[in-house]
Amino acid sequence: MPASDLLTDSDTRIPDTAALLAAAVQAIGGAERPGQVEMAEAVEKTIASGEHLAAQAGTGTGKSLAYLVPALRHAVEKKTTVVVSTATIALQRQLVDRDLPRLAEALKPMLGVEPKFAILKGRRNYLCLHRVQTGVPDDADEGPSLFDPQQLSTLGRQVKRLNEWADETKTGDRDEVVPGVSEQAWRQVAVTAKECLGATRCPHGTECFAELARAEAGEAHIVVTNHALLAIDALEEFQVLPEHDLVIVDEAHELVDRVTSVATGDLSGPAVETTARRCGRLIEEALADRLKESAETLSLLLEEMPDGRMDVLSPALGNTLTVVRDAAHGCISALGPEKKDNDPGDMAARKAARSSLEELHDTAVRLLESFQPEIAARHDVVWLEKPFVQDGRPKRPPTLHVAPIGVGGLLRTALFEQRTTVLTSATLTLGGSFEPLARQWGLPAKDEKDKLVWSGIDVGSPFDHPKAGILYVARHLPQPGRDGLADAYLTEITELIEAAGGRTLGLFSSMRAARQATDELKDHLSHPLLCQGDDSTSLLVKQFAEDERTCLFGTLSLWQGVDVPGPSLRLVIMDRIPFPRPDDPVASARQRATAARGGNGFMEVAATHAALLLAQGAGRLLRSMDDRGVVAVLDPRLATARYGSFLKSSLPPFWATTDPDVVRGALRRLDSPPAT
Repeated sequence: MPASDLLTDSDTRIPDTAALLAAAVQAIGGAERPGQVEMAEAVEKTIASGEHLAAQAGTGTGKSLAYLVPALRHAVEKKTTVVVSTATIALQRQLVDRDLPRLAEALKPMLGVEPKFAILKGRRNYLCLHRVQTGVPDDADEGPSLFDPQQLSTLGRQVKRLNEWADETKTGDRDEVVPGVSEQAWRQVAVTAKECLGATRCPHGTECFAELARAEAGEAHIVVTNHALLAIDALEEFQVLPEHDLVIVDEAHELVDRVTSVATGDLSGPAVETTARRCGRLIEEALADRLKESAETLSLLLEEMPDGRMDVLSPALGNTLTVVRDAAHGCISALGPEKKDNDPGDMAARKAARSSLEELHDTAVRLLESFQPEIAARHDVVWLEKPFVQDGRPKRPPTLHVAPIGVGGLLRTALFEQRTTVLTSATLTLGGSFEPLARQWGLPAKDEKDKLVWSGIDVGSPFDHPKAGILYVARHLPQPGRDGLADAYLTEITELIEAAGGRTLGLFSSMRAARQATDELKDHLSHPLLCQGDDSTSLLVKQFAEDERTCLFGTLSLWQGVDVPGPSLRLVIMDRIPFPRPDDPVASARQRATAARGGNGFMEVAATHAALLLAQGAGRLLRSMDDRGVVAVLDPRLATARYGSFLKSSLPPFWATTDPDVVRGALRRLDSPPAT
């Protein structure tokens, strides 16, 4: 039943957003926050006008309620659905398990209807009952585990556990499987949207977990999903999300990266070979053999090629990709149209083969079309990733990747031109402006005349940053080099940690640097030191939070994923400005494309990337009103380089210093507050 038939039980006039927000805050036991009220009013205005909104709301603002209250009011009043998209599972769970249930209970009397909400993920996140019953259409799966008895045994145990879980689960949601399983194991019990037989043809259609989740979402006022599924809904021809006229993108600073990831294609020799095996029993043997031969040729060729970004298509690779494309097309033609009278097992095998062939064909076409003579005319970047070897065995085969140089056009066409959109995060202004991220999203510059109209609002933060935190830039240190952390950096880190009494989160630009710092300092510090990779990240963060004197070192996921309020975190150290690596194929291609259009590639891509991560890293320090501490950036370029002012203006407005003695004294006072 569509949402419009379900979403209201009365014609009672709904109170305005301000009244609803006040009631929600009171019911939850919170206090009214000016920034929260300001953001809720801005969201309400955006919904009414149909324009777009970028809303920066610092930690502690209560931005979830600020957008959920007006969104829920709109959904009930207009009998429609609102989609809320997040980047992380943690925020999805917070919304569905905590915020929305409390909000629904608080607002039900005022709305005159019980608010409904649901979480919706991609089909691959739900167990497929038909695949559990019939097995994978082609049991000979690709991957190095085929030749590793230990990995194969682990895979078998995981699949056995999944089959037992299939008899118990009520939702089929992969996130219920604790501890988790490998991607290879999950593939044995799940299908992609293209492999799915469809609810009407599948013998398990009426009990399908993915279809039940979609049906529940279709009846909800608020549907919580992720950026990946939002992108899939925009990219694919088939509709994934229920009908909606408003999208709220939380954690919007990650939108471009998540959409880029979804829009990236991959091609390897083993992938082509697996596809050939899948269709081998369904079509003429000679056609499948031709595809298999092209897989062997591709594997040999990629083994000989250097890894990294590819700016020119060599004749050999061009010829090989052409053969792969044509062989895949021939197999697709041989499979013929889908037959509705086939038995489910045969239909599943054909569906899996067709899905693999179409993906293979389309990726080969895309690779061949990615090498336009003029750099500015290119839409995609291509690179070759060579495997790293572990225990004498490659972890994965050499693989070609093709990714969009920009996703602004896609987002503009599929999102902003279709629905009113609110984008929010604690970090949206870089260099003091919304423009850098708006440009990446595909929104027009403020001085452009455009049919898309948007506004930006910074509702601030409840924290008094100049009084609660210090930004320390180690101007006296040498510039960071390429050969690991210099001794001066290790000495600086040691002295800062000792002054803070531990309580340190070390954010490093590479895992290599994090590991070097851990190995060299572990036996010299007076406090316990953990490093990302020693255990699961969630367990390490839990241990760090529970033991006040412990330090935790790590890399990218810690820059954005740690929430540790209280005395366990007094010092955040960043070893260097987190520019993208010079050999990063996507970032380097975006810089070059920007320069080819007459822009400043370094500032628009590299500096913007660094500013975003710096702001996210600095945001780890203050997580509650009582938090105090220091953000220490060891890279002197933040104080000396011309772009330093752009980066610093992207950070919270801490009190700033470059004096080592001042910051060490402040940390010691925090560690040993005067007796009262």
